[in-house]
Amino acid sequence: MRHAEGDEWGGLVRHAEGDEADQRLGRDAGERSTGRVISIRGTVLEIRFDGRLPPIGAGVRARTRAGRRVSGEVIAHAGVHTARVIAIESTRGLRRGDPVESAGRPLEVPVGKALLGRVIDLHGTPLDGRPAPDCPIRAPLRRPPPSVSERRSGGEIYETGIKVVDFFCPIVHGGRAAVFGGAGVGKTVVLTEFVHNAIESLEGVAVFAGIGERSREGLELWEELESRGVMDRSVLVFGQMKEPPGARVLVGFAALAIAEHFRDDVGGNVLFVVDNVYRYVQAGMEVSGLLGRMPSRVGYQPTLAADLAELEERITATRRGDMISLQAIYVPADDYSDPAITHAFWHLDSALVLSRDIAAEGLYPAIDPLASWSKALDVEVIGARHEEALQEARRVLGRYQELRDIISMLGMEELSAEDRVTVGRARRLRSYFTQPFHVTESFTGRPGRRVPIATTVDDVAAILDGRVDGRPDRDLFMIGSLAEIDAGAGHA
Repeated sequence: MRHAEGDEWGGLVRHAEGDEADQRLGRDAGERSTGRVISIRGTVLEIRFDGRLPPIGAGVRARTRAGRRVSGEVIAHAGVHTARVIAIESTRGLRRGDPVESAGRPLEVPVGKALLGRVIDLHGTPLDGRPAPDCPIRAPLRRPPPSVSERRSGGEIYETGIKVVDFFCPIVHGGRAAVFGGAGVGKTVVLTEFVHNAIESLEGVAVFAGIGERSREGLELWEELESRGVMDRSVLVFGQMKEPPGARVLVGFAALAIAEHFRDDVGGNVLFVVDNVYRYVQAGMEVSGLLGRMPSRVGYQPTLAADLAELEERITATRRGDMISLQAIYVPADDYSDPAITHAFWHLDSALVLSRDIAAEGLYPAIDPLASWSKALDVEVIGARHEEALQEARRVLGRYQELRDIISMLGMEELSAEDRVTVGRARRLRSYFTQPFHVTESFTGRPGRRVPIATTVDDVAAILDGRVDGRPDRDLFMIGSLAEIDAGAGHA
């Protein structure tokens, strides 16, 4: 349900007093509830209401004696007149007995074209130092996913311009893709390059959800989009690391509500980017602990699968608009058997797996082509030529992996002539799939490259056919296409 905009207070809409205002505060005037704080434990509040309890998921707002407002979400009904609430702002300064009010509606976020070019939090409050956006429409943060009849299955390949992605794990329109990796292997760089390439050709808008984002990372993304001239088609929604876990849980839903408005109500194409899904899981784990729930495997919340599904199932294309999603997912201790990672895999159409070993060799982007996968890798989708080159490239790279220990111990001389050829071509492939990014130009001094899929397929076929066997693999390092070698643009 969406409502006319009034003064914002903790993500709810506050209107002038009177009968008409009471009707706006809920579906009927009787849904407005007032009460008092009776217990504060960290960011968990126990609130006793004077009349009916607000429903589960309803937003509430408390006011400290200093006038500061603290908003939250009803998580449980602890008694006939008592509700348990997770605060989404700091509870510092809040005391027992402070007044609480609820309109009986879910927390909401402003949506609309006025958000384009803006940086906001989950309430719609500006973080960019500019006046509040003029958005007369508000949307609930939590809502059911589209029905099966409303969904549209993944369509044609979405070209990212990143060679290793388009060749080994292509992304489709309407699909969900994720970049998996441990700390420091380049998840955010790959994500930012994807945004850079996608938004320039996107006939729509980009919505970025920064969940548990560091201030530095958010500022860098903002400056990057500004410098590329694409910020006017972007909305950045941040919930930083310093925020309480209740806020970090909800920031992804706030960004998604904005993206759904552009997809369904405006009928446009939406690029939805999330960094980082694992921080959403962590925030849910913190909330679960605060509520006293018994932890599940590895300390995760017992509702881990449902929590991830609640977010992921809303990320889809519908008959009214397209949505493409790329997400960064941190892999704790590089353990891909971690429950959060295995649950995340269930919801994806493409997985880009970053390798610490590849990053240690200085090969960027450090995507492992043998561990990455995509549901789009079907001959009916990618075509026979791409399929043939893909299978041969995997065979060559897989054989190279098998021979690496032998090479390190005994040297290339102990290999058969056929294996020496295979190793040479595998090394050229590995060098070829490195790529200078536009977003790293200021650090590397190499101009960024964007390579069409057709060019990548042709180049890989040429390497596998032996047409560049006379070239050392360093000539293929950090280039765009093979045409740059002869043009003298390959090496800096």
